[in-house]
Amino acid sequence: MVAASTLYAIAQQAPSPSRIRGTIEKVEGDMLEVKSRSGDEVKLHMAGDTSIAGITKTSLSDIKVGSFIGTTTVPGPDGSQQAVEVHVFPENMRGTGEGSRAWDLRPNSTMTNATVSESVVGNDGHTLLVKYKGGEKKVVVPDQTPVVTYVPGDKSDLKVGAKLIAFVKQLPDGSFEASRISVGRDGLTPPM
Repeated sequence: MVAASTLYAIAQQAPSPSRIRGTIEKVEGDMLEVKSRSGDEVKLHMAGDTSIAGITKTSLSDIKVGSFIGTTTVPGPDGSQQAVEVHVFPENMRGTGEGSRAWDLRPNSTMTNATVSESVVGNDGHTLLVKYKGGEKKVVVPDQTPVVTYVPGDKSDLKVGAKLIAFVKQLPDGSFEASRISVGRDGLTPPM
């Protein structure tokens, strides 16, 4: 019983990965100062294995049956899942984060990374049926929904003024270490 409660306490203290969205304000070697979307000043440290990807616009018409996508959705007034963004993964990222889970982009939002099994164009936009291990979801994609894709990136993309989403863990000094950074190209704000 003591061992179980000790393991439970340790598990509760372990830092959980989180996301920081914001604008780069300063770059110094492997450290970025970012103004988060909430207005906080955040320091991000990049480890030697931090992966960096560029984010660029693409088109909904580029999404085909068999495409592996991620989409943030919120419940629509009729109960349908309405996409607020869609990102198309390149083939080498197929399977990344597959599944559906709560997401922190908006209240009541979820993130679903899955394979498109059906695509239908209608009067109210595009409807995608996506399937992932253990489930499926029908997603309505209104015409104005941002659609983006990943392109290879590197540290040269991390410039003052660039917008990013970083997947991080908090360090003991209150700063954050980024394991993965997605940075918008050409002034684009990563919508996810």
